[in-house]
This record gives sequence, C-alpha cells and structure tokens, in this order.
Amino acid sequence: MNDAHALALFRRYPQLADRIPWRLLGRWPTPLETVSADPGCAWLGIKRDDLSGGAYGGNKVRKLEFLLAEALARGCEGVITFGTAGSNHALATAVYARALGLECHLMLTRQAVTSAARRNLLNGFHHGAQLHGFDTEEAAAAASTELLRSDAGSRLMAIPGGGSAPLGCLGFVNAALELGEQLAAAALPPPDLIYLPLGTTGTLAGLQLGLRLAGLDTRVVAVRVVREDVAEPARWRRLYGQTRALLAPDVPGIEALPDADHGLRTRHDFYGPGYARYTPEAMAACNRARELAGIGLEGTYSGKAFAA
Repeated sequence: MNDAHALALFRRYPQLADRIPWRLLGRWPTPLETVSADPGCAWLGIKRDDLSGGAYGGNKVRKLEFLLAEALARGCEGVITFGTAGSNHALATAVYARALGLECHLMLTRQAVTSAARRNLLNGFHHGAQLHGFDTEEAAAAASTELLRSDAGSRLMAIPGGGSAPLGCLGFVNAALELGEQLAAAALPPPDLIYLPLGTTGTLAGLQLGLRLAGLDTRVVAVRVVREDVAEPARWRRLYGQTRALLAPDVPGIEALPDADHGLRTRHDFYGPGYARYTPEAMAACNRARELAGIGLEGTYSGKAFAA
C-alpha cells in the first residue's frame, strides 16, 4: 500500500505527490492524546509518534518514508547513514531499509554504554545492517567517502545522520499539518508551546515550516540533547530554507512565510554531562509521563525534553 492520501501534506498539496518520492512505512495519523496536567495548564497533549510504526516507531519513520523512497527512485540497492552506536536513526534505517529490500551500512561512533545503546546495536545487526565502527566522526566520514567511491558505493545513497536532509524534513512538515487537522477535528485550540528534543535539527526545521503552513501560531521550545556543534542554528536555518525551496514550486506563498527562528526558543540547560548521559531531571520526567499517561519515555531524547 502506498496511498498518498495517508499524508496530510499530500491532502493539502496533492500536486506534490506526483513529484516527491514517498513510500508508506508508518501508521498515520499518530494519536494526539490529552492528559491531565498541573493547574494553570489548559491542556497538555502528547503526539504519540512512538506508535508510528509496527516494526519500529519514533520520529525517524516520518523522515525515512521520503529518504528511502528517494533511494528506490534513484535505482539504488542500498543506503549508508551515520550515528552513534546506540542511534535510534541508525536502527530505524536498518529496519525499514530491510523492509524495502535495501542494503544498509551504518557508520557508527562511540557513545556512553547503556542498555538502550546495546539493544539498538544488536537490533541493527539482527535486521541485517552492516555495522562499521569508528572512534571519531571524522574517521566515519572518511570511510564513508571511500565506500561511496568504490564499486559497491556506486549503488548506495548516503543519508545524513538523523535523516536531517530536506526530504527528511518533509516528514515533519507533514506532522505539523497532521496536527492541525487533529486540533480542528477535536475543536482544540492550537497549543501555545510544543516541546521537542533538539538533535540534528531536521525535525525542528520541518516542524517550524509545517506549523506556518498549517496556520498555527504555536511556539516551539527545542531542548538540546546533543553537542552544541551538532545542533548549531546555522544547520536548522539551512535545512528550513532548503525544505522551503523544495516545496516552493507547488506551494504558493511559501517564500513569504516567517524565517526559521520565528517563535522559537532553544533550551540548553537540560543537556547534562553529555549525549546519552541520563540526568536526574530526565529520569524524573520519565516517571512523571508514566504516571500522567502511562507513556514510556527514554532518558536521551524525550525524557530531557519532557523535563524542560
């Protein structure tokens, strides 16, 4: 099944479906659940992207529907991507590349040793990914360049870490339009704030653009969970502009939308001692989410954002 009507993006701009490669991998729309909240908060909603896929959920499914479709459209036989040893993006790429019959190479660097990292690493191997380990990101980049230059590399497509490319950002342009439809159907007001983890910035760039297209005057609070050089503002501004340019031929007036930083606040105070290093605040937030809504968060990304 590859029904373009499954996406709010294509319902809103049907002409895009003829131009933008896409393969259905997830379950859309993901539920928007309202939960009890502390006094002073009219309503607290959680967008359940953890339920986005049967094989493996989370926010990466939205990006991979476009990125892996592009690999197939190019006639590639596989993909290569990047992350740390416990990367959720790397694992999601392995899972869905295999589902589409694509070979998968994961260029992985060191991170803090946790049970979650071990689980993701083993699951990537279980799903047939070829794992390549490196001490530094520079070494991973150099090895990937050599691989792409080789005979085998001629049939591979590179996907940036986190899936943070303009095509991947479309997944979160769609998420914002999807949210707008759900709010209207439930007669709920637009949220004042949306909190999300800030990593490789593709989710932020797509969401910022999508909120403007949906007509939602909602501010985003991006909670940094990676090193500052990974989440640098220049990156999300560039992705925002590239994604806007990608849509421009079929989306009238898109160039007049506010810039990437409109209504945005970034928080750096919940990062803690390092990437994938759990903090007391994040673990307390995970417990609070379980109490409020029976939802299991994790300490690297969603727990830190919920703590904020």
